[in-house]
Amino acid sequence: MSSSAPPATLGPVRQTYADQRSFPPVARAYTDVSKVVKELGLLRRTPWFYGLTAAAIALGIGGCVAGFVLLGQSWLQLLIAGALGILFTQAAFLAHEAAHRQILSSGPANDRLARILGAAVVGMSYSWWDAKHSRHHANPNRVGKDPDIEVDTVSFLDADAAEARGLRRLITRFQGWLFFPLLTLEGLNLHYLSVRHLVTTRAEIRDRWLELSLLLARLAVIAVPVFFLLPTGMAFAFLGVQLAVFGVYMGASFAPNHKGMPIIAPDARIDFFTKQVRTSRNIRGGWWATWLMGGLNYQVEHHLFPSMARPHLSRAREVVRDMCRTLDVPYTETSLRKSYAIVIAYLNRVGLAARDPFDCPTRFSLRGI
Repeated sequence: MSSSAPPATLGPVRQTYADQRSFPPVARAYTDVSKVVKELGLLRRTPWFYGLTAAAIALGIGGCVAGFVLLGQSWLQLLIAGALGILFTQAAFLAHEAAHRQILSSGPANDRLARILGAAVVGMSYSWWDAKHSRHHANPNRVGKDPDIEVDTVSFLDADAAEARGLRRLITRFQGWLFFPLLTLEGLNLHYLSVRHLVTTRAEIRDRWLELSLLLARLAVIAVPVFFLLPTGMAFAFLGVQLAVFGVYMGASFAPNHKGMPIIAPDARIDFFTKQVRTSRNIRGGWWATWLMGGLNYQVEHHLFPSMARPHLSRAREVVRDMCRTLDVPYTETSLRKSYAIVIAYLNRVGLAARDPFDCPTRFSLRGI
């Protein structure tokens, strides 16, 4: 039932898109599985869990502040910077769950919590993230509709890789191997995209000035003490380590979920259950993976029930797996290490489109690229 291999729809050079012929419709699957989930009470809130999690994160940040003051002008401060990168990512997981209405009882309350956590703690615009992430949930891995597979520095589609020019083309040729090193810059990129969205978007953005104020206040709270108490070189190193750890942790948590899974044709008509299950990948590991990835290890269940609280995802997995087994629908689950290998192999395979057309694809394939 479970699978960890790259999808058959992805050839070594040319990418074919899955459509309704690839995925036969599964009648009433989502209705049936939703009924079981509701009967088991898996959609109820778990305020005790999120209260304890938030307290642990706050305690950790407080400990980092105390350690920063006590260490003074020491290169051991880089350990504090790394710890902050981890804690900010854990706070980002909470912001993600609040945005999905998982934590508090009302939608507006969750929105407020997500905006505060996102802008004031993590340093990301909630309005930017919400618009992008909502489109992803509606159409995961669908060409032209999922912003998460749109070209950025990395290309996720052969067509985008083939059109890469200049430095991006050079990166794209070996993007699988460069993926994790590039993630060290992702933290800075997320902050930049948030500010750019708030400053340059002409359409109305709810609480635009509140978010900008929170982002600037957060920057001041972090940067002023760092540059005031540490030598300039050490201060830049502190911020660099914090941003690098944050970027790698964020990217490493989100990358395994859909990269290397089937790509859906832009005009395909596919039922909700099939679309969400076939394009998502779970990560084995139980409680430690759930803690490490903020519940994103249960990506199949999260996409089927985005408002489900983190503690209920493991039980929902049993229900969804049973339904997939009954309907003979592939349910993809693999180890964290294997998922990274799949992502790297997939990105390198897409990167073939940016290589010299006289290069032999078989040569790269035999090298494991």
